[in-house]
Amino acid sequence: MRESAFAERIRRALATPAPASSDLDLTPGTRPAPARRLRPAGVVIPIQQQAALPQVIMTRRSPTLRHHPGQIAFPGGKVDRHDSGPVQAALREAAEEIGLPRERLEILGTLGEHDTVTGFRVTPVVVHVEPDFEPVAEAGEVAEIFRVPLAHLLDLARYRVESRRWRGQRRRYYVLPYGPHYIWGATARMLHALAERIRGA
Repeated sequence: MRESAFAERIRRALATPAPASSDLDLTPGTRPAPARRLRPAGVVIPIQQQAALPQVIMTRRSPTLRHHPGQIAFPGGKVDRHDSGPVQAALREAAEEIGLPRERLEILGTLGEHDTVTGFRVTPVVVHVEPDFEPVAEAGEVAEIFRVPLAHLLDLARYRVESRRWRGQRRRYYVLPYGPHYIWGATARMLHALAERIRGA
């Protein structure tokens, strides 16, 4: 698959090691959860160019799921025993959740690992998707698939910080509204990190 100019720019931006992040980055002094081993996981950030407009494919999780029902997310999940690591786990889950096969994408790079308050250490894998790929939702996990213009996600002025009570403490986090979609928490934090990397490059 021939990379477009925007894909080459992203690959260059991700070529250097990235700093890690956490759900608690915006809440200095917040007490973390009791010490425990974080479970490795991976998510795919799929970027696709349609009609000369780079867009990111995102999902809304099924409201029937036990964890994070109805939230906006990337395709992905925890590393299973058959996975070689978080990158393979992310690609496997993308194939399962939105029907994205390995041969329809190119890996551009990864962001720094992101630690979540739910006990996962997530590796975000940024990929370039063929322009004619049409995602198909896995009904048991994905309620909706939608696209967000990359330009919207890269505009740091569109992000805002909100807060809520969590385990007896006030926790702050990024929010990125897009139409009817409320993108927040770890997903918004990873997008903010992507925007900083690309704009910084």
